[in-house]
Amino acid sequence: MNICLLNDSFPPSIDGVANAVYNYAEILTNAGDDVTVATPKYPGVIDNYPFDVVRYTSANTVKLAGYRAGLPIVRETIRTLSGKEPQVLHSHCPVASTILARALRETADAPIILTYHTKFDIDIANLIRSHLLQEAAIKLLCNNITACDEVWVVSRIAGENLRSLGYQGDYVIMENGVDLPKGRVDDNKVQALRTQHGIAESDLVFLFVGRLMWYKGIKIILDSLAALKAQGLKFSMVFVGDGRDRADIEKYAQSLALDVIFTGAVNDRELLRQYYCLGDIFLFPSTFDTNGLVVREAAACSLPSILIKDSAAAEGVEDGFSGFLSEENAESFAAVLKNAVSNRDHLKKTGENARDFIYTSWEDSVKRARARYEIVAENYKSRGSHHQKLHSDEIFELIGSVNAGLDRLSSAYSRLGQTTQKMGDNITHFLDKHL
Repeated sequence: MNICLLNDSFPPSIDGVANAVYNYAEILTNAGDDVTVATPKYPGVIDNYPFDVVRYTSANTVKLAGYRAGLPIVRETIRTLSGKEPQVLHSHCPVASTILARALRETADAPIILTYHTKFDIDIANLIRSHLLQEAAIKLLCNNITACDEVWVVSRIAGENLRSLGYQGDYVIMENGVDLPKGRVDDNKVQALRTQHGIAESDLVFLFVGRLMWYKGIKIILDSLAALKAQGLKFSMVFVGDGRDRADIEKYAQSLALDVIFTGAVNDRELLRQYYCLGDIFLFPSTFDTNGLVVREAAACSLPSILIKDSAAAEGVEDGFSGFLSEENAESFAAVLKNAVSNRDHLKKTGENARDFIYTSWEDSVKRARARYEIVAENYKSRGSHHQKLHSDEIFELIGSVNAGLDRLSSAYSRLGQTTQKMGDNITHFLDKHL
């Protein structure tokens, strides 16, 4: 199939959704599909991938949103993507990428699938202070999602969050996978990390991987560690990642007299595996995440996690068997953590169970998605290519009509120019021959 993947973030921007899109693109390409990724431009980026990447005009909103914001309604972008003749448009962001997909649908005549990865109400609340404007933004978001031909969510809780925003349509649960292979790295590499960070052999290693944002539950981690330190527990805490709140998080850790290691972002996936293997237990008290891929990455390395009960990250995790579950407060989290590390044999077995029971590879996940592409494309054709109409679709139909008209006009001018050139050549040839 010809498949167009659209997302607002893609390398060099690194986050869970960018990682998801990259894995979709790579696995589908390796399976023989013709894949194009549409994403905002980044200055100086060279795309060296086995699939096509079409970058469109963007604005620098990295400090505000963590990635550059795309300006998707550009005729050249739509014409380029339409020329790829996509049979499926798969958007991984319900904002700019889906706006581009809706404009593209009018010229490419292909269905839109949207995967809802993130709790956008929280992102909107962080970006917009006015409650009135938040409500308006959420309404526009839901209209954008409703306009898609099929909606996927990455977990049950992601679906519940989507419903809470006002979305009333159907959705399919399509879980993401993990690109780290099962198994641990060589012990010498783990020992090298211990030496590099000055971690004592006797110290337990607690690990967090992800964006350094307060809403990831990081305050719960730090307050828990402060309580355990006061009780005499010896440990090293390693935060892998970066984010808008990093400076405040470091300052808060210092105020608690915690000696915490901050590695910054780690883009090398093999090095990231080494950090997972360095840990004795993974701390992830986030109720924001709708999937918690890092929990599955940790499981690939037989690293068990402490999670918040009933969170999306905890879906499929059995307390005491394939992970550990806590209430959403520092007191409970500290108690569960202390109990979990008190029995090293049980801790190790829990990590092995996590590897065997909650790990899902990207290959399996994308294979399921690929089969669904066929069904969505066939359903779209059987409906006569008529997607659900919304009032806001009129603007996208207009954009499609204008782009098509401009293309026809451009083609006509080109043909006229070719004809004029040919006439001129004939006249020149005649004059050369007879004068």
